Amino acid sequence: MVIGCTNPFAPKFDESISDIRPPLSDLKNVQGVFQNFQYAYTFKDTTIYGEFISDDFVFTFRDYDQGFDVSWGRDEEMRVTNGLFQNSQRLDLIWNNIVLITEDSTIANIVRSFNLTITFNPTDVVRIDGRVNLSLRKNFNTDKWQIIRWIDESNF
Repeated sequence: MVIGCTNPFAPKFDESISDIRPPLSDLKNVQGVFQNFQYAYTFKDTTIYGEFISDDFVFTFRDYDQGFDVSWGRDEEMRVTNGLFQNSQRLDLIWNNIVLITEDSTIANIVRSFNLTITFNPTDVVRIDGRVNLSLRKNFNTDKWQIIRWIDESNF
């Protein structure tokens, strides 16, 4: 008598998954920037992150201790982001509601809320709930959207 069995270490491929979405976008639409942003944080990938940060990028945040705004450009943004990626064990970024959106064929401004959980180690976990105010521009050469300005509207 032959008895069949299923190997739990080699399960069949589940073909019933209907919401198949590639993990990366081609950045041909604004939503693709948010998709790749989340991917870059999840996998701590500065190469993917750098693709949607424009050469003339400016990041601005409020330094509440000093009482003034601080800004930096693309090079500093990539350095700071790489430091975050290298010094954290896990990053969980969730994009929430879009508060404001204005968009035409070449420029977009989006204010959107987010939740970010940064796990440095099991006893050092930081949770940030905030908003980003992003200005994006479509690159005429590549037809891809990139962030040109990011104003952090978080109270962190």
